[in-house]
Amino acid sequence: MDFAFSAEQEELRRTVRAFLADTSPESEVRRLMETPEGFDRDLWRRMGGELGLQGLAVPEEYGGAGCGPVEVGAALEEMGRALLCAPYLSSTVLATTTLLRSADEEARKRLLPGLASGELVATLALTEDSARWDAAGVALTARESAGSWRLTGHKTFVLDGATADIVLTVARTADDGIGVFVVDGDAAGLTREALPTMDPTRRQARLDYHEVPAERLRTRGDGWDLVAEVLDRAAVALAAEQVGVASRALDMAVEYAKVRHQFGRPIGSFQAVKHLLADVLLEVESARAAAHFALLAAEQEDPRLPAVASLAKAFCSDACLQATGQNIQVHGGIGFTWEHPAHLYLKRAKTSQLLFGDPAYHRELLAQRIGMDAVEGAA
Repeated sequence: MDFAFSAEQEELRRTVRAFLADTSPESEVRRLMETPEGFDRDLWRRMGGELGLQGLAVPEEYGGAGCGPVEVGAALEEMGRALLCAPYLSSTVLATTTLLRSADEEARKRLLPGLASGELVATLALTEDSARWDAAGVALTARESAGSWRLTGHKTFVLDGATADIVLTVARTADDGIGVFVVDGDAAGLTREALPTMDPTRRQARLDYHEVPAERLRTRGDGWDLVAEVLDRAAVALAAEQVGVASRALDMAVEYAKVRHQFGRPIGSFQAVKHLLADVLLEVESARAAAHFALLAAEQEDPRLPAVASLAKAFCSDACLQATGQNIQVHGGIGFTWEHPAHLYLKRAKTSQLLFGDPAYHRELLAQRIGMDAVEGAA
């Protein structure tokens, strides 16, 4: 298996990097951090219309480019480097993947063209107060009456939940099954509140449902099978973004070590700093290999994807946190100041570490999945 990007994928990555250098410099990131929405709708539409980024994994019949997870990962790696303030992970990864992997052709035809063009923003609302990423954490209820569905309960830590036009909501039905429901962002009975979080570059929200009208998404079997599949693919996509964050943090540390002088010489010439940066480089490149392997597994529908997704998410989370933390260490006191961007990368790394389950959760999941694979192989 070749982990490297193809020539076309490398060109996509270069194009995205150049685009973000112009549209998402640090000054723009800081500006958007202070706005109510947290992202620029016009830029979001440009990303869809000019570059087709939101439609990379969407089939051509729905207005997309017909690519796959590897191309999405290449774009996300560059978005991580730029700390892009945009709902790409929530809309293009979570929501779009949910629609694509569902059995609901009508919903795909109705929603995917708008998501691919950037005219619509969507998200997936799963977690509640328990912050669990499994079916046991779903308490919000869905009740069917006279052929229509109503949702009651709440969701929290919903990515871009306060601004999404469409909220795909995971709920528990009367037969104790799990369903996924399509909810309009301005639906009657839905209250949305932005949450203060550690990372101001990625918005989260609490959503309260009071008999909110919803449309059930058709799935193959129980809805949780779909959600679990989406979470594995989202973990892989996030791992690719974490590689971008870690890579940029390493570059910042190396650049500073070359120009910061102490005792008449660059601090990068000291053995302690050399060893620190060498360790970070090893972590970043290992994380890149893990993320690319997981992207290829998702692309090829590899049956090992669940295990590989947990492996990549756990390793890339740790590597990203180490790289961003050591970046601050190399910068010294200036790295702790609000004026320097190093702390923004550390905050993104910390929140991403917890998103879709922390490393301890995924290592436990990995052990379970490897054990299941071994049992199935023996059978």
